[in-house]
Amino acid sequence: MAASDPDAAEADDQRSGHTFPGFDQLGAFIRAQREMMELSQRQLAKMAQLSNPYLSQIERGLHEPSVRVLKAIAEALNVRAATLLSYAGLMDREDVPTVIEAVQADPNLTDEQKIALLGVYRSFDAGGD
Repeated sequence: MAASDPDAAEADDQRSGHTFPGFDQLGAFIRAQREMMELSQRQLAKMAQLSNPYLSQIERGLHEPSVRVLKAIAEALNVRAATLLSYAGLMDREDVPTVIEAVQADPNLTDEQKIALLGVYRSFDAGGD
């Protein structure tokens, strides 16, 4: 199945009812990030230079995207490629930094910004218990 013919891939997957294990979680994460950014599927597909049907298949867990595609989606969503790779099962979750580690390592943030962000994050994290 070539990525260049998403309609054929979608038709094959619909006939077989085949989903790729773990890729439903990846698709749900991509969809959630897209919706949080208030992007339509068509807008994200354009930003990532993918066809809309192909992105739809990825979001529904019907297609196993390549690393190149995951990197393009990650860039469009402004998330680390490692995050998407871990959701796809292509990278151990231990390799993906926690929110706290990511904030602390971000060279673009001042110390005051890091303290503020971590304070907000911890307040949300504590509220979920």
